[in-house]
Amino acid sequence: MADQMAAPFLAAYGAEAGTSGAHTPNIDRLAAEGVVFESAYSNSPLCAPARFSMMSGQLNTKIGAYDNASEFASTVPTFAHYLRSAGYQTSLIGKMHFVGADQLHGYEERLTTDIYPADFGWTPNWEDEDGRFDWWYHNLDSVLHAGVADASNQLDYDDDVGHHTIRKLRDLARTADGRPWMVTASFTHPHDPYVARQQFWDLYDHDAISLPTVGPLDEPDPHSERLRHVIAADVTEVTDEQIRTARHAYLANCSYVDHWVGKVLDTLDHHDMADNTVVMFTADHGDMLGERGLWYKMSFFEHAARVPLILRQPGRFAPSRIATHTSLLDVAPTLVELAGAPIAADLDGPSLVPLAECGVEDSDRLIVGEYLGEGAIAPVFMLRRSRLKFVWSEPDPAQLYDVVTDPSELTNLATDPAWAGSVATFEAELHERWDPAAIRADVVANQRSRRAVNDALRKGKFAPWDFQPTTAASEQYMRNHLDLNEVESTRRSG
Repeated sequence: MADQMAAPFLAAYGAEAGTSGAHTPNIDRLAAEGVVFESAYSNSPLCAPARFSMMSGQLNTKIGAYDNASEFASTVPTFAHYLRSAGYQTSLIGKMHFVGADQLHGYEERLTTDIYPADFGWTPNWEDEDGRFDWWYHNLDSVLHAGVADASNQLDYDDDVGHHTIRKLRDLARTADGRPWMVTASFTHPHDPYVARQQFWDLYDHDAISLPTVGPLDEPDPHSERLRHVIAADVTEVTDEQIRTARHAYLANCSYVDHWVGKVLDTLDHHDMADNTVVMFTADHGDMLGERGLWYKMSFFEHAARVPLILRQPGRFAPSRIATHTSLLDVAPTLVELAGAPIAADLDGPSLVPLAECGVEDSDRLIVGEYLGEGAIAPVFMLRRSRLKFVWSEPDPAQLYDVVTDPSELTNLATDPAWAGSVATFEAELHERWDPAAIRADVVANQRSRRAVNDALRKGKFAPWDFQPTTAASEQYMRNHLDLNEVESTRRSG
């Protein structure tokens, strides 16, 4: 899993590597050998809520997972719970942005800490529409200070994730544990800050990197205006060269993630595990990367909401490309079916296994999205069916785009009388699914409660919820309660 990797910037999704897209030979290999879901969406384009809906297979409004400081309740089953019940050993390596005291959510083990905090400190406040939490909100420093570095906070983290992932796969190749296994390897790149290591930066001709297709709009929609305020883009000037440098670093960091994808695939090949291992590759959301004058995520425009989703199982799924709309809600039921476990009836997405096996397209399939984080003042809903995308929030004008004829989403058809029927149909369907006023009231009340809890827990002795990985050092390498010959023989693999 990658973080903030937008499908439109990948060669496997049609981008030109080296200009508008990243050099990703290993992701390209995975795409060539597997099933590529060409139109996959994040159901909530923000790190934590996207992951919580992905792991649970349930919409964020059903499980109360609204933003990056929402608690992921221990009572919500995840694909890790389902697979563990089915007899799998389950391991998490890297980021999953769990918030709350439960830092496992069905995983039997976790080999690294998370990169982000597990507490309520990042709680938004919809009751303060113009406020900015400068100490944790995005700003444009990532753009202004983009470039090359040998080490960074994020590179330190992902180097650790990559090391533990390869070590875990090697351990699984020589384990005496006969159970099937599931490993989640979750990297934080190419998430900002846009700082890349030289070897990946040098894969690109800087001057060839394309600038955004669409620049800042004269009259953006109200949510985009609020997002520009949230990320301080409304008070920060950036030059074309700074934008190109940030995009260069982002693409280079996609190549950095691709490097680790290659290490994973090579390790599976080397230890003869590839033929009976399912590999899924995805991301939590995308990155606007300067398109429309926006950066990062938090909207349902294509660059922010469309993610890679690739599934490979040799001997079962023939290489193919599927145009049917899919989403991260489909990940949990897909993994559960692949593990041979029963799929819970309350999941909000279907398994993708039948689609991958038979390839019969469903052009009318509806994908739904909810955004309930910072930058919003009321729930933002998305409905995606066929060629149309409908975005609605109670305070704002509706948006309707034909993504096929208008891939840059510049023509809002909701203002065209000829499309009034489609708008009315989408609005009726939206209100059948959701009660926007009740959801807003729930979100605001939940934000108040979390702020009160966080304020209290900051007083006196602070007991963090962040995951603390432990190492049983006395059980590693050679110790005098172990048989040297047995250690040497069992820890060896080809």
